[in-house]
Parts: sequence; C-alpha cells; structure tokens
Amino acid sequence: MEEAEPLAPFRDVPFLDRNIEVDRRADGTVILRNRIALNPIAPHLPWYLRRNAVECGDRTWLAQRQGAANEWVHLTYAEALSNVDAVTQWLLDLDRPGRPVMVLSGNSIEHGVLALAAMQASMPHVPVTPAYSLKSSDFGTLRSMVDTIDPAVLFVQDAEAFSSALAAVAGPDRLVVCVRGTGSVVAHSWHNVVQTLPTPDVARAIDAIDHDTVAKYMFTSASTGAPKAVTITQRMIVTATASNAMNVDRSRDPYRTLMVDWLPWSHVAGGTAVFHRILEEQGTLYIDAGRPTPTDFDTTLENLRELSPSNFSSMPLGYAKLVEAMDSDPELAHSFFENLRFATYSGARLPDDTYQRFQFHAVEQTGHRVPFTAGYGSTETLAAAAYVYWASERTGLVGLPQAGIELKLVPMEGERYEIRVKSDTVTPGYLDRDDLNSEARDEDGYFRMGDSAAFVDPNDPSEGLVFTGRVAEEFKLLSGTFVRVTSLRVTAVDAAAPFLTDVVVAGADRAFVALLVWLNAEGVRSLIDGEEDIRMEPRVREVLRSAFAQYNLSHPGMSTRVDRILILTDAPSQARGEINDKGYINQRRVLELRTDEVSMLYAEPVHPMVIEIP
Repeated sequence: MEEAEPLAPFRDVPFLDRNIEVDRRADGTVILRNRIALNPIAPHLPWYLRRNAVECGDRTWLAQRQGAANEWVHLTYAEALSNVDAVTQWLLDLDRPGRPVMVLSGNSIEHGVLALAAMQASMPHVPVTPAYSLKSSDFGTLRSMVDTIDPAVLFVQDAEAFSSALAAVAGPDRLVVCVRGTGSVVAHSWHNVVQTLPTPDVARAIDAIDHDTVAKYMFTSASTGAPKAVTITQRMIVTATASNAMNVDRSRDPYRTLMVDWLPWSHVAGGTAVFHRILEEQGTLYIDAGRPTPTDFDTTLENLRELSPSNFSSMPLGYAKLVEAMDSDPELAHSFFENLRFATYSGARLPDDTYQRFQFHAVEQTGHRVPFTAGYGSTETLAAAAYVYWASERTGLVGLPQAGIELKLVPMEGERYEIRVKSDTVTPGYLDRDDLNSEARDEDGYFRMGDSAAFVDPNDPSEGLVFTGRVAEEFKLLSGTFVRVTSLRVTAVDAAAPFLTDVVVAGADRAFVALLVWLNAEGVRSLIDGEEDIRMEPRVREVLRSAFAQYNLSHPGMSTRVDRILILTDAPSQARGEINDKGYINQRRVLELRTDEVSMLYAEPVHPMVIEIP
C-alpha cells in the first residue's frame, strides 16, 4: 500500500500563542480565558488616523475606482486627516450634539471620511445596508431605523439613486449630504462640506471623547429577527481593535497590509474587523465594488488580477466563486497568492470542497498552503470573541478566546455548549430596547450569543471549539428529533459540490427533513441541454438525486438524512430579508416567505417539481 503524499507546509505566520486558562465548574459550565494580557488600548478610533498622518502620511489609506475612466483614486492618511477635520467642523457647526449621522449608501472614500468625522464630533456613525433604500418598495424597514435613530444627517453617494428613499425619510430636521446629484430633496454637496475650515473647536471636540462615548449604532443583520440598533462605544472599538491586532505578531512578520475588500461597512465584519484593522495596521484598503454575485463578481476578479493582497477576507460564497475562477485563470491565481499571508472567512463554515480547491491553488503558486483564520463574534461583541489564530486542517472552527475576552460555555445536550461572552468589547445594550437588554446577559454578566459549539478535542481545549449551530435555527421533527440546521446546511452543500450554492432546511414539526436549494450556475452548466424549466432538467435532477442518495448512506439518521429537495429558480431577496449584503442566507425568513415551496416539498403524492431521494 502506497503512503499518502505529505501535505505541503502552511505558510509560516507568527500567530498568537494558544495560552488558555480552563475553569471547569461543578455544574459542567466551562470558562475559557486567554492568559495573555491585552495590550494597552487607544483613546478612540480617530486617534489611529491622527497617528498615521504623522508616521506615514504619504501612504494610501483608502482607494476606490471612480469617474468615467473607472481608475483608482487614492486618499493618503495626511489628506484624510485634513478632510476628516473639515467635515468634523461642518458637523459641529450644525449644533446638533449627539445626533447621529446615518449613511444610506455603501462603502466609499467619502463614507470613510464621514465615519471618522462623525466620531470626532461625538455624533454616532450609523451605516445602513443600501438594500433598505434601493430594493424596497415601501421603505418600511428604513423608516423604522430612521425613527429609532433620529439622525441629524443623512448621507448618500448619489442623491438621484437614493431619491425615493430620501423622500420617504428626509425632513427639515434631517439634512441630506450627497457626493453626486441633487435629487428631489434639498441636499448639501460633499464638495462644499469638505471645504469647511477647521477651528479650535475640532481639537476641543476630540479632547472630549472618552471610552464611554457612543461611536456608532449598528443594526443587526436580522438573521434571527427584526433589525435592532446596537450601541457601540469607543471602549468597545479600541478594545476589539487591540485584541484583533494581537492575533498576528507583525513585529515578527512586518508585511505591509494591503486589502482588496467588498465586505459592507454596514455589517460588523467589514465595518469593524476590516475598517478598524486597516487604521490600526497603517494599511491600505482598496474598496472593491464587486460582490460574490453572478453580475458583480467579475469586478472583484479584475481587481485581484491587478492587486496582490497581503491578507484577504470574505464569506464562504466569495471563496467558492474565487476558486471557481482560478480553476481556469492561472494569472489570477498567481496575482492573488503572490503576497498573501493568510485568509479569513466569517458568516458560515467554509465548505470542504472550497477549502481543498483553494489550497490546491495556493500550493501550485507558492509551494505552501495558506492558513485560514476565522473570526467568531457578533455585532454585539464587535466581531471580537474568539479567533482561529493558528494554522488548522479544519474549517468550521470557532477558535479560542482572544486577549481580553472570556467565554462561558454552558452545557447543552451531548457534547455541545451554549456560548456566552464577557469583555469590554460587548455592547452596553440595544437602543431603546430595555426588554431585550434584560435578557441579553445571564446572571454572571455574560452576553448570550445564541450559538452553540463543541470542543474539537474534549481532552485538549487548546485545539479550540467547533461551531455547531445557531440555537434559534434548530427545530424538532414530529418524532421529537432535533435537527441541527447549520451543520446540515454545510454538509448538504458539500455533498452536492459543485452543483449548489446554498440550501435552506425545512422540517419543523414534519416527518422528515427536506431542502430548498439554489443551483450553482457554473457547476450545472454542462448538465443543461435545452430551454425547459431547470427544475425539470433530467440531468440536473439525476445528479442531485444521486449525490444525496450517496449522502444518505453515510447520514441515515432522521435528523441528518434528506428525503426531498426542491430547486429554487429565483434568487434570495435582499429587500425582503432572505439574504443580507454579505451573502448570508436568513434560514427562518426564507421559510416564512416561501410557504408555497415548503408545502410542495411535503405534498402527497410527491409534487412533480420535487426530487425524491432514496
């Protein structure tokens, strides 16, 4: 018998040591603490910009393709400081202390400047998912957000594109600032705002910031309910930033941070883990206008052919599309891996097929595998709770607590634990939601994450925790058997790779598990013969039936086997909350909105559109 070929070594990255204190209580609760002390924290987030303007003022902070030529426009740290102070003065001149600044449009150079200016003026920055303005017919969710926040300023990149949304929520007490256009409401030009001359009031405003100053309100992504405004203080931001910075010791690997990133600043992964990190690391962020969608991902690929990132962050769907492109484009693979130190994913477990194909290209281009880190956290913990700060063969890990963070693991059934967090990174509460705030923490002050995890090796906690699902997404079959939705979704996509992009699990109070599935257009292209409804395409149906029949042989239990599947031909709706702008599917919302499709799955006799799995 031939021995298996040894795996290529991982690229050497000086990660934080795994030095974890484990406190096991009599009731089975486990407390995990990082023994490594947190480094000193900064006074506030704008402090990083002011430091960088002095130490590396000529370095690009933000770059973005703009104008008819679609060429990169660069903003250096020194230029940024000048612009931020000008906008701070304009905000102070409004004389609306403490009133928030709400951004309805997406990532941009101007958005980045405004975010820090709002913080310097102690007017909380509130980034909002653009879909609530651009893809809604009644603006109900947007109105609710605006009523909750009561912003003094509404910012949009293009007033004409956002004209309908602005007409719905703007008013005499809410000034509109736009970069382009005028729209149907009175708007202030960004060009004029940024020309404001700073006075000593700016320095006084900055001196007044302390760690308890509210820096942001961020709305939850509604993956488990209606959006809520999470209060984010400067203490949370600088603690999380200091903690995240310790995961890799850059003094022993002094690479220049360069990121090409699309993750939206209205969500915690892009708006804190990436945006704040770039400032702390004195790095450069190229704002990627692409997204992992069929229409927009070519933009990301174009940027990655031109730019070689030092580290890269995306959602699992983004990585799946990236490796798919690299399979037929070695020049893209070369550019992507040339300077890459490590990659990060968040939002969901990275499917095994995607991970293996990614590492194949990494070894082909560099001779090394690239470590995949993974951050675990939430909007309420500012993406800082646990981190995979070591090279691992596994995906789906929660990791271990970062410096300055404690995890409380409360026993559930089997080997699972409910995750709770205590740290200065945890929010003081939801705005105007005392009913939720009283339930958010347990009797010891730990924040309830609503997730579950298990030890990779119960005898060796240093191997970390593996994510086992959102507790709110789990359900029981008629038999009383629990279905762990998160793990089933990932294994189902793996089982049918590369033919599916995502699935939603049905079966609550039903006799068996069934799936609603979305096809991967590239994966099934060779299986499509004609123009008939793809749900009835014989080769597509057969390949899915065969894949899940094979899957059921190794997953025979009622909670894991799949009895029926139905192909969905319309994409998940962002406006209706089925998917957020990170690409994460809201399982519960899809099932709520697609009751007809769920009924088809369970119809008797079996509906012709449904694929029955032996």
